[in-house]
Amino acid sequence: MKTLKLIIAGIILFASANTMQAQVSVNVNIGSPPAWGPAGYSAVDYYYLPDIQAYYDIRATQFIYFGGGKWIRSRNLPNQYRNYNLYNGYKVVLNDYHGSRPYSNFNNHKVKYYKGYKGKPQKSIGSNRSNNNKVYKSNGNNGNSNKGNGNKGGKGNNGHGNGNGKH
Repeated sequence: MKTLKLIIAGIILFASANTMQAQVSVNVNIGSPPAWGPAGYSAVDYYYLPDIQAYYDIRATQFIYFGGGKWIRSRNLPNQYRNYNLYNGYKVVLNDYHGSRPYSNFNNHKVKYYKGYKGKPQKSIGSNRSNNNKVYKSNGNNGNSNKGNGNKGGKGNNGHGNGNGKH
């Protein structure tokens, strides 16, 4: 009888230890910026992607874009941007917004950070050679190809706007 109790206690202890380990490993990556994100920023919740007029929620690892008359959250880009290169496209770091609806400032963002906007050159956190961006590509068959054209030249202020504090 003592042996049976010890075996059961061991199984319960082993199962609870595995559960705690799984919770720790799941939570480690939450809030980590993607490999294609710009290097050198911390405590950032969102990027604005001017070329495709969309947002990226770092904590939820989701894109936020307007479609069908509403804002959509998705792990993938919409079909028309399936070939968009996240490593080469410019990312505006929204370090002054921490709510849940960055698109509430969309009218200002799309004017201030127009399609083709380039601030100071950016380096990605990770390497494009590893094809990490496949995870974010849409798997649709229609739409057009909109590729970013790198981070060449241009003046800017590190993706922080013009310093007037109205983001």
